[in-house]
Amino acid sequence: PQKGPWYCGIAFLLLWAVHFFAVVIPLFFRLPTVLTIEEHGRGGSFIGERAYRTLNDLTNIGPRVAGSTANEVDTIQFLLNEIEDIRKNMLGEYFSLEVDLQITSGSYIYSSLLEMYQGVQNVVVKLTSKNSTSDSYLLLNSHFDTVLTSPGASDDGFMVAVMLEVLRVMATTAQYLEHPVVFLFNGDEEMGMQASHGFITQHKWARNCKAFINLEGAGGAGREIVFQTGPSHPWLANYYKKSAKHPFATTLAEEIFQSGLIPSDTDYRIFVQYGDIPGMNREPPNTAKNIKLCSTGFDFAQIINGYVLHSKYDSFDVMPRGAIQNTGDNILELVWALANAPEMRDTNAHKSGHAVFFDFLGLYFINYSEETGKTLNYATAGVTLLLICISVCRMSALSSLSCCQLTQRLIILSITQILALVFAIGLPLVVAHVFDSYGLSLTYFSSTYLIIGLYICPALIGLSLPTTIYFQSQQKVNLSLNFNSFAPQSNLPFNYLIQLGLHSWAIVLSVLLLAVTSYGIRSIYILAFILIFYSISLALNLLTMCHDRGYNWSWLHTSGQVIPFLNSSYVIYIYLLTMPAISGRSGSASNPDIIISILSGLFTVLCFGFLTPLIHMFRRPAIAVISLVLVSAISMYLASSTQIGFPYRPKTNPERVMFQQVRRIFYEYDGSISKDESGYLFNFQDRREDQHFGVNLTESVRTQSECKTHMMCGFPLFDERWVGNRLQGMWLPRETIEPPFPTKLELLNKTVLENNATMRLYFRVSGPPHLNLFIQAREDDFVTITDWSFSKHYLQSPPAPPLSYHVFITFGLAKPPLDFFLEISVSAETNGNYDVPVLEIGASGHCLGDKSDDITQMIVSTFPHYAIVISWPSTYKRYIY
Repeated sequence: PQKGPWYCGIAFLLLWAVHFFAVVIPLFFRLPTVLTIEEHGRGGSFIGERAYRTLNDLTNIGPRVAGSTANEVDTIQFLLNEIEDIRKNMLGEYFSLEVDLQITSGSYIYSSLLEMYQGVQNVVVKLTSKNSTSDSYLLLNSHFDTVLTSPGASDDGFMVAVMLEVLRVMATTAQYLEHPVVFLFNGDEEMGMQASHGFITQHKWARNCKAFINLEGAGGAGREIVFQTGPSHPWLANYYKKSAKHPFATTLAEEIFQSGLIPSDTDYRIFVQYGDIPGMNREPPNTAKNIKLCSTGFDFAQIINGYVLHSKYDSFDVMPRGAIQNTGDNILELVWALANAPEMRDTNAHKSGHAVFFDFLGLYFINYSEETGKTLNYATAGVTLLLICISVCRMSALSSLSCCQLTQRLIILSITQILALVFAIGLPLVVAHVFDSYGLSLTYFSSTYLIIGLYICPALIGLSLPTTIYFQSQQKVNLSLNFNSFAPQSNLPFNYLIQLGLHSWAIVLSVLLLAVTSYGIRSIYILAFILIFYSISLALNLLTMCHDRGYNWSWLHTSGQVIPFLNSSYVIYIYLLTMPAISGRSGSASNPDIIISILSGLFTVLCFGFLTPLIHMFRRPAIAVISLVLVSAISMYLASSTQIGFPYRPKTNPERVMFQQVRRIFYEYDGSISKDESGYLFNFQDRREDQHFGVNLTESVRTQSECKTHMMCGFPLFDERWVGNRLQGMWLPRETIEPPFPTKLELLNKTVLENNATMRLYFRVSGPPHLNLFIQAREDDFVTITDWSFSKHYLQSPPAPPLSYHVFITFGLAKPPLDFFLEISVSAETNGNYDVPVLEIGASGHCLGDKSDDITQMIVSTFPHYAIVISWPSTYKRYIY
């Protein structure tokens, strides 16, 4: 068969780019029309306009940090007023509405530290149908607190407004609820998901909650995604399928999030981890009522435009109205469905493994059980390999080559395709490493389209180059045979050779599908989806004889790749869209370009694996490869040598600058002060660290050296992220800082117990509403901490060295001081001698939201306009006892 002109090969690749930008992008960002009170205010529909106004009112309160007046007083009163307004308009003959203001205290282990909370608040509402006799509740959760400086429109005011509107609509619509619905507005998520822990382990309604819907925000410019469900309850996905008007969900998001690649967490973890552990007001685990514990549910999140997350730009005006309508439509219908679900009566009876779930372009939702997925994957791989065998036999019957000779070529092509797979992932990784080595990471942070030239084009080059070389070499062999009339005719028609190339790629994917399925990764459904459509087109080509008629087979093959291409590009685009924003707040320890390059490689492999061999149906396919090289070269120049590659932009793509204004004092065993200094402790938020701060940091030093000589580096490491990034921090000395609320640790009493082998020390710590205690026995092996006031489980499971015990304390309504004790035991060799240093304690207090001094304000003003600065005064005092 005659080949097409060379420029058609380039046009063929561009055609698929058109598919992506003309179909995937518009459907991805599609939002529904906002409903108004005037047109749809009679009940039964989620009114986006009203929810949007509620969000505006909430964000007008300003930042709502746990422990602040804005959070503990103003927002609580706002929520109670909204709920009272709903009560006044409620259909009293259908429903009863109970409101409980929970003030809770407790602790739990998270990461390497102990999260401890005192007097944090939850506003809890229960809506019950008057004639309901069910004691199984559905829990709906969001949080109203925010981080410092952020109005928290997307995180998580958006979802609070959605919950209030869902409650309003349900309370004013005559629709029966078999099971009561509990609305939890929790007041402390940002400090470590503490309020949700207080609810699920202590609240009187918690033990009746059998399933939950957690609503979170990490950006609010589009649709909300279901990124976790279950665990082990695939029936939940069935209800989402029936209820969601605008589906957006994928198993891949669940497995990526749970792998820890995304530096974040949600209340979902708390409900799952502690929902089936008896706590205060819970039944013992061996009782029949234990089946009522709440440990299964959904995790929803807004993920688009994560650049504004945890910043002052996370405001009301960046939230599209259609987004709140989209989320409200889905959540309202899902809550109604689950509130009448028979499975809610005994969720444990329906526990049956994980689910595989995904939506197709937001148009349709597909789900099935994990076991069904395994059967489907194995069957797909088997059918694909069988059809390839049939195809090879057909080629053998119609050509001069035997099945054995064709199999040999198929093996060679399979090896070639494995090389193509390695190059498709490897070349983008090389680009990421080279750019990072020159300090040029994050060039795509603002100009995300650079990802196409920097990573996708190199991946396309890697994917197409091995097969291009092989096909070109085979063409030369065929030509030489054709000119030699005495040579045996063992050449293969070129249209068959391209089909063998496609078959070899299908073999590679089938082997991957079998291996990964056996390993238990559900997200491999994407490969099954691709292979199903390849098998269908191959079967049709065999049945219609197009298989043997020149390039006629390519029409069915190309048509069969449209749906897999749209689906694969849609799924990977989710991560190519969200990961750049995440890379701006993931710390400086690792290179985020590595993840972007791998995602780009996967995008290319999944979308173009069955397409790039088709460029050989056209003349001079090498020109298409050279064109890709040219696009990559231009992109690399733009990224490295022009402002297009500069990462930051004001408001839309800001640089995050976070530092503490620290006063640290080291007290020795005799009470003398060995160190009293002040300075700024920087925690770099992205890979470029201080390259573009625009502030003179010539006198600064790395914190890594301090970490070698002092417990927890001798700095007020705020939370688990500061601990994780402690070796990459920077310390800039300055003149003395006087924090607004000094932190103080007092030894109240010191008692040697009767056995003379244990000493108990009583302490009182005072300071601002956010405190840290770092506790460590002296390094000598004769000293052990045997008891204390805090969690006994944490005491018995200390963090891995060199980390010390780390108690993170948040005060809500309650205020410091806090009294606690420690028991120290010494070995018999010391004869009960306690007149030596046995214990080291670091106490730090963080004045979140308090005004900085004039020097700091002047420094903050010198940062560039594209930077958002988050800073607060803190104290660190080290004591030895």
